[in-house]
Amino acid sequence: MKRIEAIVQADKLKSVVDALEGKVGGFIAFDGKGRGSGARPTVRMGRGTGTMKADFNTVASIVSIVDDSDVKAVTDAITEAAYTGTAGDGIIVTSTIDDVANITTKKKGSEAL
Repeated sequence: MKRIEAIVQADKLKSVVDALEGKVGGFIAFDGKGRGSGARPTVRMGRGTGTMKADFNTVASIVSIVDDSDVKAVTDAITEAAYTGTAGDGIIVTSTIDDVANITTKKKGSEAL
């Protein structure tokens, strides 16, 4: 089993969620702030007379656990949905999971997904 965590631009969250439909059993999505290779937005300050670069970009993070055989399909779906062609599109991190237990069903391993 693998844990897939994708950090994408916040305005791409709906596209990624739609792309994951039917590919994963479930996932967690939450908003965050990040600072990577993408250009940070310019924001107005004071009474609107000045501008400055924001310290962070608004991002969304999506986390899911999938079977090893589903990793490529899930990462490809996220990549296609989040792609804009500009710096700061995001990053996908895949890590190995030793075990999973579903609290409700008491199932373990792949059956818990």
